[in-house]
Amino acid sequence: MNVIQEFSRFANLYEQHNIIQSQVAKKLVSMIDYKEYKYIIDIGCGSGAIYKNIIKREIPFEQFIGADLSLEMLNIHPTSKKIKKLSLDFNNKQSFEQFKGIDYDMIISSSALQWSQNLDMTLKEISKLSQNFYFAFFTSNTFKTLHNVTNLRSPIYTTEYIKEILNRYYSSSFELIDYQLSFNSVYEMLRYIKQSGVSGGKKQLTYQEIKALIKKYPLDYLEFEVLFIKAKRLT
Repeated sequence: MNVIQEFSRFANLYEQHNIIQSQVAKKLVSMIDYKEYKYIIDIGCGSGAIYKNIIKREIPFEQFIGADLSLEMLNIHPTSKKIKKLSLDFNNKQSFEQFKGIDYDMIISSSALQWSQNLDMTLKEISKLSQNFYFAFFTSNTFKTLHNVTNLRSPIYTTEYIKEILNRYYSSSFELIDYQLSFNSVYEMLRYIKQSGVSGGKKQLTYQEIKALIKKYPLDYLEFEVLFIKAKRLT
């Protein structure tokens, strides 16, 4: 059964656009086995949510490698002598070449891999880097009601497809969690979607479609569905 976590916020707090992503990172780090690590890679590290939660949990490590395609995100990611930042395009197989030669203790990725253009290739290449993996994927049931009302197809993968690809390369345990983020109005909800980046830059609604959505949307919250994975590489 899915666990539902609900977050209600007033409009004047929406500068915290990544509230769900932050909760996902916190949950994912809570799943990590507590032990000493030598090398950790965070794929799609963003502004550092995974790193910050690892520090809060006081998980010991020698080097944390934050990998992201966005140089802007890498610039605002925390910096220290124990952090190495790398540019990584997980849609490009050759981009993984820079990680060869080191046996990494753990690979973690939160709220990023659902945007892989070739999930099979991406997860296959990641599987070569370590024996231990922690992943969190937003699934196609994110914004489910919004997509139904607007007749739009989700741009991200279904839970079933993610599991299918993972099972080719990993032995995994899964946990599915539903989140709800409440809004004062549909207008505030649409502003959140635009400013948070959770739509991934995919198709935007026309003015007429937005008007129709404001009239027809039956909820006062957005739905998010996240698949959490703890995995080992198949041998």
